Amino acid sequence: MKRQISARATVYTIAGLVVAGTVAAGISVASPEQEPSARHKPAAKAGKGQIAALFDQWNAVLQTGDPEKVADLYAKDAVLLPTLSPEVRTDRAGIVDYMEHFLLKKPKGEKLRTVINVLDGNSAIDAGLYEFHVTDPETGKKSTLEARYTFEYEKRDGKWLIVNHHSSVVPSAS
Repeated sequence: MKRQISARATVYTIAGLVVAGTVAAGISVASPEQEPSARHKPAAKAGKGQIAALFDQWNAVLQTGDPEKVADLYAKDAVLLPTLSPEVRTDRAGIVDYMEHFLLKKPKGEKLRTVINVLDGNSAIDAGLYEFHVTDPETGKKSTLEARYTFEYEKRDGKWLIVNHHSSVVPSAS
């Protein structure tokens, strides 16, 4: 009988330890500083004004005439479908090459109509119509080019970058 009581006591002790360990583990996992929302808080959504300012920044960098600085605003894996070239640019070298030629025209952009969609804290789309005031580098003649645009932005390592930029001449009315 003594052995039965001793065996039962051992079983109860082990069961008690398992229950206590499980409860302690549950409390540890559920503590507020360990909740997933506290560890991986989603980024706050950017405001439309903040996204609109990204175009102003891009346009200001165009004014420097430095294609490398313009390319710095694009992600390494960005895609550029430029206004004045049929070639799709999918890397930094391609973007720099396009900008070298485009910047010779001393472009100054001006938005005519914009629609901004902030998708989440790390992505947004700015699409609409803009025009570029350009100067022919050979003749000095000034002209205006109207185009449609889409800028897709992503926040990477805390910095907003262009991941997709499409610009095309506005077609004539049919």
